[in-house]
Amino acid sequence: MKAALQCYTAIRVRKRNQENTVTTAFITHERYLQHDMPNHPERADRLRSVYRHLDAAGLRSRMDEYEPEPLSEHTILLAHDARLINQLGEIEATSDSRLFMLNADTYLTPNSYTIARLAADGACAGVEAVMDEQADNALVAVRPPGHHATPTQAMGFCLLNNIAIAARHAQDKYDIERVMIVDYDVHHGNGTQDIFYSDDSVFFLSTHQSPLYPGTGLLEQVGVSSGEGYTLNVPLRAGTGDAGLRRVYEEIVWRAAERFQPELILVSAGYDGHWADPLAGLKLTLSGYDHLTRELVRMADSLCDGKIVFVMEGGYNLKVIGNGIANVARCLLGDSDIADPLGAPEGHTEPSVDHIIANVRQVHGLH
Repeated sequence: MKAALQCYTAIRVRKRNQENTVTTAFITHERYLQHDMPNHPERADRLRSVYRHLDAAGLRSRMDEYEPEPLSEHTILLAHDARLINQLGEIEATSDSRLFMLNADTYLTPNSYTIARLAADGACAGVEAVMDEQADNALVAVRPPGHHATPTQAMGFCLLNNIAIAARHAQDKYDIERVMIVDYDVHHGNGTQDIFYSDDSVFFLSTHQSPLYPGTGLLEQVGVSSGEGYTLNVPLRAGTGDAGLRRVYEEIVWRAAERFQPELILVSAGYDGHWADPLAGLKLTLSGYDHLTRELVRMADSLCDGKIVFVMEGGYNLKVIGNGIANVARCLLGDSDIADPLGAPEGHTEPSVDHIIANVRQVHGLH
């Protein structure tokens, strides 16, 4: 039986491989599989695919693995209103064996709130492993995902906002003044944006397809009050693929990060921007995603002593999510190889990103 990662205490499950130059913490829990609705896009098979691909490539055994325990409500309240916690807790306490639909796309099983707290603590555990220098970087394979959960509402398959809670935990425990969250899920992380919209200590940068669910993430949404300028949205047309995202990272993401000078980078890692994903229309490949991953790791190495944590979000093609997260593990471990068994879509021509890049740079003064 694996040891538990107590709240705010890191206990290694597997011994460190002394031959590794880079030490990567892998945070997950088998209980994440219990939050499940057959035939729903966000189902337990997504995480099973991640486990299979990590094991098949011999990657899981090379990382230091941890298990989290459920968060205290104090930590959740750093990012969420008590009304949401009470709602989810009451549903769990009074439900029987049936599924409960919070809204048209977000479900709860009888123990989903407990598992959501466990997922949020997984993200916090990744932060702790890096900040306590138990690992150089961290990969957090959790579900349910989190970036659509607002301070007061669970939505878009998400119950609690894992990455936002982790960012607040980093500030609360380690007195970090500047956290950067980069979200490359195909859907805009509206919940993460809402939580930090008036905050200049967290820089939120999202690249996403637009128009698409949830309909937020407009270029003009830049933050308010002291947070003005600390939300940066890059809404992309359907069909944008590897070349467009490469340019966005070169001409926007790098410049924004260098200006902000983060002490920690957190990544909402969603793989639903892949051309084979059933829910969206960007045309990224696994090789293209790998480029984004490596750019972010390079960014962390340059700006914050390598302190970076990847937290799993969306991605609903099982082969894509499995290979995508395995490629993140390869990158974090320092490997140069990747897996891209699906390749590129045939006969695809990308739309130009000149206009959106020029507009983002003008709005945010990235010259």
